[in-house]
Amino acid sequence: MKNLKDLFEHQLKDLYSAETQLVAALPNMVTHAKSAKLKKAFEEHLKETQQHQERLKDICEDIGIKPTGEVCNAMKGLITEAKNFLEEEVETDAVRDAGIIADAQRIEHYEISGYGTLVRYAKELGYTNIAEKLDKTLQEEYAADEKLNSLATNQINKEAE
Repeated sequence: MKNLKDLFEHQLKDLYSAETQLVAALPNMVTHAKSAKLKKAFEEHLKETQQHQERLKDICEDIGIKPTGEVCNAMKGLITEAKNFLEEEVETDAVRDAGIIADAQRIEHYEISGYGTLVRYAKELGYTNIAEKLDKTLQEEYAADEKLNSLATNQINKEAE
């Protein structure tokens, strides 16, 4: 990588890999979540994540690169952690759901960090339309994190006590 444009393209591919991995992992979270509200939140976020993946693909096309070629090892690790938790023995459904939320929020925070960086890079590179598309995804990631936080603090964590 020689410049910010190269780094931007590398980061786009990395997030595309992250979103692709998450599309594959979210159905497992839906299956293991016990709270109807949590299941619904994951189902909605799966649809959103598919849109994020498609948006990244479109952005890559706009700048003339292929979205593939990178493997996001950070997302791979976060998903592995989540899968490992699902294999843990827990005593109540609420404890399981609280743990699933914790893992999902770690994933959301990773994505928020990545999209925030890409928005900044896009603006600095003069990619105004791309920055707007990336910011839309960033705002959706913030909303998903807030929804999980609300479910945890208003219901699931109390039930897990």
